[in-house]
Amino acid sequence: FKQYDFLHDKEVVLTFDDGPWPGNTPAVLKALTDNCTKATFFEIGEHAMWHPEIAKQVAAAGMTIGSHTWSHKDLAKNPYASDLDQAKAEIEMGVSAVHIAVDGLIAPFFRFPDLQHTPVLLSYLGERNIASFSTDIDSFDFKMRRPEQVIQSVMAKLQKRGKGIILMHDFRPGTAEAMPELLRQLKAGGYKVVHMVPKAPVTTLAKYDDMVRRQDKLSVTNTRPENSVVRTID
Repeated sequence: FKQYDFLHDKEVVLTFDDGPWPGNTPAVLKALTDNCTKATFFEIGEHAMWHPEIAKQVAAAGMTIGSHTWSHKDLAKNPYASDLDQAKAEIEMGVSAVHIAVDGLIAPFFRFPDLQHTPVLLSYLGERNIASFSTDIDSFDFKMRRPEQVIQSVMAKLQKRGKGIILMHDFRPGTAEAMPELLRQLKAGGYKVVHMVPKAPVTTLAKYDDMVRRQDKLSVTNTRPENSVVRTID
């Protein structure tokens, strides 16, 4: 969405996808709080229902919370690309789940998994008054295990571009470990972190609120092994 360029030179927006997650999200949150810095977290609905206590910590720290679908499905691929009702359910259940987890403190901000969207779904979100976010700088931290790799990726791309929305993942341990030093380098480099805030919270739809509550009742546990929800890409 290059036509929406609202940042000045040396301004960045820190964004995190795929949380909340034990250990990693609290570590990211601590680094941000220690540096009096705010970020935007695009949370997966299922993860927010598994770990609402972490989602609430993010909200209590004054971070902006958006949604990232119910279960991280690629909505530009079938069956979602050809079935609008399934795609809507994946979006709206994600919104409702995060809304429930954080007691309503969710912004009308959304990011498509894998940054893959269709014109129909963009129009739908516009009708719902939900903003679609992309990114200017993708850290590709999901491919990285070591924190120094994450830092080098972000800083090198930022030096080239000069500003932008940065995409990272609070789900990833390497990113969590990288945050204190990354924030130090951003400050040393003269970058200013901009906090995106909504004019008003998102409005959920009762149909999908009910669908999420039924899902939560069917769940036998609120924890999942990491290998059940993430696939490592070599």
